[in-house]
Amino acid sequence: MLKQYDPQTAKQTILQRTPPDEFPVSQRVLDGIAKLFGEPLTVEQAVTKILKDVRANGDTALQKWTQMLDGMNLPPTPISQDAIQSALDSLAPEKRIALEKSAVRIEGFHRRQPLTSWFTNELGGTLGQIIRPIQRVGLYVPGGTAPLPSTVLMSAIPARVAGVKEIIVVTPPSLKPPSSAAGTSREHTMPPVDPMILAACAIAGVDKVYLLGGAQAIGALAYGTETIQPVDKIFGPGNLFVTLAKRQVYGVVGIDGLAGPTETVVIADESANPAWVAADMLAQAEHDLLASAILLTPSQTLIEKVIVEVGGQFEQRSRADIILASLENRGGAVLTRDLDEAVQLANDYAPEHLALSVSDPWRWVEKVNNAGGVFLGEHSFEVLGDYLAGPSHVMPTGGSARFASPLNVWDFIKIISLVALDENTVQTIGSTAATIATSEGLDAHANAALLRLEKSA
Repeated sequence: MLKQYDPQTAKQTILQRTPPDEFPVSQRVLDGIAKLFGEPLTVEQAVTKILKDVRANGDTALQKWTQMLDGMNLPPTPISQDAIQSALDSLAPEKRIALEKSAVRIEGFHRRQPLTSWFTNELGGTLGQIIRPIQRVGLYVPGGTAPLPSTVLMSAIPARVAGVKEIIVVTPPSLKPPSSAAGTSREHTMPPVDPMILAACAIAGVDKVYLLGGAQAIGALAYGTETIQPVDKIFGPGNLFVTLAKRQVYGVVGIDGLAGPTETVVIADESANPAWVAADMLAQAEHDLLASAILLTPSQTLIEKVIVEVGGQFEQRSRADIILASLENRGGAVLTRDLDEAVQLANDYAPEHLALSVSDPWRWVEKVNNAGGVFLGEHSFEVLGDYLAGPSHVMPTGGSARFASPLNVWDFIKIISLVALDENTVQTIGSTAATIATSEGLDAHANAALLRLEKSA
């Protein structure tokens, strides 16, 4: 199940990056697209058609695609605040306490992030940067086989801390009976969505929730419809249709990034607990068929023990079939020359999550350049980061940790440059501006600067 690789083979297989639009698409999905549209299309082409329909036909298109793709005839109206609050009030006490404890830690972490405007008079007149929150954001919260209320908290709370005025959540409708998902304490008539998601929306202070999924939800957030106002920026992970839709609407609206399958790299030495390493890898693999769980270690003994532990633990898991496919296709254990080589491989791969399960993790932190989040030591396991360690669990995937950061308060703000120069400064630098403008062949620019100098003279 868990295969062993040498570094060179690993670079050509499990450590090789694949662009989002090159991930393998099953024939079943392609056949479904052909049946739906009456012609063979790629996922990219199908997404384009859905987005164009939403842009042209608004609510009618949303209701049509929800019926066709989710099998539900639902108008695109927001869930009532009473229903959202009812989901929270009806939640089993231990689940409500868990969500609220998570929310407190997430807010506490993000309120410590510096977020202030600044001004200086040292360059002539006044210059500075004005910090303003984005006015309206849309958060895509996945549904499917594993609804993620944690994603609501990890996205909406940083937005609230940043001062965003309106937070809109879209999440796919679910045929799953709500009571079985939430463990509610009393009967309520609930919308067809996991009540844990609605409860998280109540705790995080989300303004509106729509039962919309897939590319059509992204189209609604980007373009707006008769009932849904367009947002300024879209956040959140989703399937390939959602990811490609976000890429297509970028420019009309901002996006946080292009989320791919989740990934964890564990760097471990002989001191690591093989049962814990295996458990952490299984936890990652159960997310998705395309999730990546990779062990990098110079210890052959550890690899052998982890392989045994994975084999012993995985059959006890409810999502064993997903785990098996993930580990066989995208996971593995890589025997490195030493820990330095392991860290270099991790930097080249730039994982979403990097766990340092070594005897002295702080020694290696300075050598980590590319990772969405670094988890130091076996007590800082990644699952805690998923739920309530503090930082948002929305992190860069697909190698984008080379240039991108985890979701944070700064993603929800804009910087406005402030320029308030005085006349003396204009006299000092105006001719320089004119010189540069002339060299660029922009004489109107130069004239605008020189006129000021003549007036002052």
